Amino acid sequence: MTTSAPSPHPVKVLALVGSLRRGSYNRALLKESVGVKPPEMDVTEFDLRPVPFFDGDVEAQGDPAPVTQLKEAIRAADALLIMTPEYHRSVPAVLKNAIDWAGRDPKGKGVVSASLSGKPVGLLGTGGVAGTLHAQMHLRQILAETRSLVLAQPQVYVTFARQKFDPNFKLTDEPTRAQLTDFMKALADWARRLKAG
Repeated sequence: MTTSAPSPHPVKVLALVGSLRRGSYNRALLKESVGVKPPEMDVTEFDLRPVPFFDGDVEAQGDPAPVTQLKEAIRAADALLIMTPEYHRSVPAVLKNAIDWAGRDPKGKGVVSASLSGKPVGLLGTGGVAGTLHAQMHLRQILAETRSLVLAQPQVYVTFARQKFDPNFKLTDEPTRAQLTDFMKALADWARRLKAG
């Protein structure tokens, strides 16, 4: 008599994309990553457009609704997946702003919030010659302060996006697809391992 192996525990992932434009290679990279994810992984993107610029005076009055929604979505997820372009060798303002809000408790207490503390995080990005290397390095520094647990390996920097995506933003580079497949499996394993304690 044979018994089938138990199904892996489902992994709920919240994706944040640090680019707002429709023709975003990083959003295309997210779509391709979702296409090669393990079957037990569920990925949902959170739209950062409604999140206002961080303002301590606003925070002191209580989190705006989009900020509350962001924090709740992060808390509910088993892991975060951050897709970042690189602006002037660093992190886009919209992404840093989201982390600035999510890394704090409401009403200006300024302490690390439960939404990011201990949360598994995977970093991906595509761009030019460096493939978001510098942006991801800065994100690792930022997320160390929020006590997030960033996946150490594999690290994926998709270089020369214009050469690897067709005009319809479909990935045409098979080595990159293989990297994404390995990365998404590693993120699922990382999230399950941390959840198991």
